[in-house]
Amino acid sequence: MYKILLVLFLSSVVFAELIDGVAVTVKGSPITLHEIKEQMESANISADQAKDILVRKKLEELEIKERKIDVSSSEVYDDIKQTAERNNMSVSQFYEVVRNRNGLTSAQLKDKIKEKLMSQKLYGAIAYSSVSKPSEQEIKEYYELHKSEFVHPGAFDVVIYMSASPDRLKEKIDNPMFYAPDIQTNEQHIEYEKVAPELASLLSNTSVNTFSQIVPNGQGGYMSFYIKAKEDVKEAGIESVKNQIISTIMGSKREMVLGEFFERMKLSANIKVLRMPE
Repeated sequence: MYKILLVLFLSSVVFAELIDGVAVTVKGSPITLHEIKEQMESANISADQAKDILVRKKLEELEIKERKIDVSSSEVYDDIKQTAERNNMSVSQFYEVVRNRNGLTSAQLKDKIKEKLMSQKLYGAIAYSSVSKPSEQEIKEYYELHKSEFVHPGAFDVVIYMSASPDRLKEKIDNPMFYAPDIQTNEQHIEYEKVAPELASLLSNTSVNTFSQIVPNGQGGYMSFYIKAKEDVKEAGIESVKNQIISTIMGSKREMVLGEFFERMKLSANIKVLRMPE
């Protein structure tokens, strides 16, 4: 009898602790106080904002299950490979960069990529038939209203620092007077229109007299650009940024459709707020 009472007591304690940790339920699926606090800290937002983000995420998870959406391991690998190639990296280099910057293992990265791809499939299923390509007039109006966003330097005077080790480059960036014979340097004049968009963006977003972030050089090593000067600020013509504008407009339309869809879902999702972080 004593053992039975003890088991019942321990079960009730565990159950009470579980209930005490639940902040919100969405169709019976829980969101915990811990999850809300984590979201608040990582995004530096209020409890209510964190709750809304997590409710939307929970609704997406439930809709993915309802529609039986899945992503294969080959789809995950293809996405990782394409991202690595766009950044002039091998897959192993990409894993290393993600691990150093974000502290994610390759398994954790694959889980996040799978989440992203499942969400993309869900978004496509919801918004595909509802989002139309913008007209020429819409593209022109967007360009005229956002001209300041399409201004870029014509060229860059840089010193390229290269090393087989990202740690050695980091030492050099942190202390420019640091003597490192194994770090190669090369001064170049780089024209904006003649380099890949990723590199053009990296150089544009790096201030004069500072180093860029460390990136792979495509040859098994690493490099960082010291920006000496930026020349001839230019305004990009509408034709050169047309695809970018189309993507932006369609993204806005898609998010509007998705927002309306999940707002409707909220009305029938039986969302219960039990408690919030103090």
